[in-house]
Amino acid sequence: MQSFSYLVKSEIIDNLNSFDKANAAVLGILKLSKNFDRSNITMITENEKVADFLTKQLNKICCHEAVNEKNLRKSEKSNLFTVSVDSQADRDLIINFFKVKDKLLSKEDLPKKKYIPSLIAGVFLACGSVIDPNKEYHIEFVMPNLELCNDFGIILIDYFDILAKHTERKNSNIVYIKESENIEDMLTLMGAPKASLEIMNVKIFKDVRNKINRAVNCDNANIERSLRAAERQIEDIELIERTVGFESLSDDLREMAEIRYNNPDYSLKELGLALNPPISRSGANHRLERIRKAADEIRKKKSANRN
Repeated sequence: MQSFSYLVKSEIIDNLNSFDKANAAVLGILKLSKNFDRSNITMITENEKVADFLTKQLNKICCHEAVNEKNLRKSEKSNLFTVSVDSQADRDLIINFFKVKDKLLSKEDLPKKKYIPSLIAGVFLACGSVIDPNKEYHIEFVMPNLELCNDFGIILIDYFDILAKHTERKNSNIVYIKESENIEDMLTLMGAPKASLEIMNVKIFKDVRNKINRAVNCDNANIERSLRAAERQIEDIELIERTVGFESLSDDLREMAEIRYNNPDYSLKELGLALNPPISRSGANHRLERIRKAADEIRKKKSANRN
């Protein structure tokens, strides 16, 4: 089964539908590749679509088959792809095409503002991942150094008002976002609106599920309280019957006692409707309170006699 990250990257690549957008994404990939200078251009990825996309675009820039793409199979279920440019002339051509000085994401190396979202998409294709929203809201970019993290964070906040956080993990620096709204904005920005909509749908589903759970919990709590109250009421009724008998009660309380005793699961509303004539919920509660007071009087007398 393909991961959510894989589906996001596939959607991004499918939407890089112009030469300029694709090249901005390629620049983002190269900036986060293993090597990107005149002596060595090498990118490593586990995603075949990313490797194929980079190979295709670099070959377009060089106007011939300049890229060497290899599949270094790790296992039957896992692949590792390398994309490299072996010719010095082709490496020079690519460096000159993008007019870059180093691997940092400095503002001088950025494309036109309208293509910066595609550059961010390229960074995600190279080093990003996003967790299935059914499990957690989390998108991150694993970068080799703090300088790249800072540059990337500045681009996000300055151009798109998206605040990302930073942490360290082993030998890598991580730029990450956990707020679902910002993740939705990031995915839309990078050209994955379907994935962004999926997060929105998951949030709606979770919200509905939580409301249902709260309602069920509230109902269960109400049922539990009603059962405990019914148990106390039946104890009062049994005490009255054992000691002074139902004859000691007025007609209206005797009727209520009999209905409650025979129907321990009835709610106050149901008890009221079972009387003849029917009475309201508050009326049923009032009669049960009078029965409780009668039982309490019996308890007081028994306690006084013992003393």
